[in-house]
Amino acid sequence: MSTTTDTDRYFTELTDALRTAGVPDEQITATVEDLRGHLAETGTRPEEEFGPAADFAAQLGGLAPRPAEPDEQAENWTWTADIFNDRRMLAAHGDQGWEVESLDSLGRFVCRRSATAALRWEYRREVIGARRRAKVLAELEPEGWELCGEWLVYGYFKRPRAATAGPAGALEARPAAPLRWLFLSRRGKVALAVWLVLVGGAMAACFMGTLGTGGLAITIALVSMFSALFTSHLETTKGRVDQGRSTS
Repeated sequence: MSTTTDTDRYFTELTDALRTAGVPDEQITATVEDLRGHLAETGTRPEEEFGPAADFAAQLGGLAPRPAEPDEQAENWTWTADIFNDRRMLAAHGDQGWEVESLDSLGRFVCRRSATAALRWEYRREVIGARRRAKVLAELEPEGWELCGEWLVYGYFKRPRAATAGPAGALEARPAAPLRWLFLSRRGKVALAVWLVLVGGAMAACFMGTLGTGGLAITIALVSMFSALFTSHLETTKGRVDQGRSTS
């Protein structure tokens, strides 16, 4: 009973301190829920895990800009990776403070990094088909994961690392924005090379008159669809193998 009272007292103090710092109420509520969930998993006391409430609030208070008040100095960056490399690159870029806001129609990650919000992000990818969607959301949302984009059968989730790492989730210095926008794995490069060869052959046949414009368009569409389905199948198979190894 005493532990519960101490925890409630800690989060009351943290809430008051964040509110005094001007953090929006909806952000405070989400933060407190994430932190409570973390403590429930670790079984530790809040002050042992996060330090004094006032000091922790000072760490969290400037981690995110206010809603409806866009940061004019924020950096924006759009990049993409194949499905064999996306999780690794999300982890690397999230550690540099890049927050994925959405995936565009081409499957690119549309990111933002605030000039004042020194915050690291963590990501995960889940298969989120029609049958699994509700189940996955029900499992991840209480842990602070937020769906930030969807591509093919995959859903991408994000959450601030401060929710689990405390002050260690803050970013002390912002690395320069990457100059690249395309990050391909070896298998991704092979798939792209095969796609270019097939499409190049179809275009050559079109110019030679053996394949009409309509046939060219159909060929490119079929090759693109096959490439997407094939790489998706390879990644799904690899994921099942990895999962089987981890449980054995």
